[in-house]
Amino acid sequence: MKRSDLRTLRPAFTIIEILISVIIISLAIIPVLKLHTSSHEQIVYISERNKRALQDSLFVDPAIFSYHQDTKTAYDVLGGLFKVQEQESREILKKTERDIFIPEPVELIPAEEEGAPTATANAVMLKGKHSSIYYHLKLEGF
Repeated sequence: MKRSDLRTLRPAFTIIEILISVIIISLAIIPVLKLHTSSHEQIVYISERNKRALQDSLFVDPAIFSYHQDTKTAYDVLGGLFKVQEQESREILKKTERDIFIPEPVELIPAEEEGAPTATANAVMLKGKHSSIYYHLKLEGF
């Protein structure tokens, strides 16, 4: 080759340099994909948990305290309170089922010098895929 031909050739990346850059980029993308996957799983869990919390609101009636260690549907709990006329609504309520556990109530008694009211705390535990605990407080002695 002549010297003039060497000046017109541009320096280019070699195949080894390209492979190294591809490896570096792929190693940088792996943690980003793992983060995206875990974030997606958390979003799905929170979404399902929120749906379950909305369904749990059907079970927070004061009559729930008579269903200790029972598995009840929302229709069982709400059937006496509301007259559900539509068959489709009944079926939806019958599909929403939870295991109910009611622990012993806890009495909260303040010190005598405080003069505060006493309270009774009842817990309602709804067992299942997304377990929940709800509290019913009753104040006395105002």
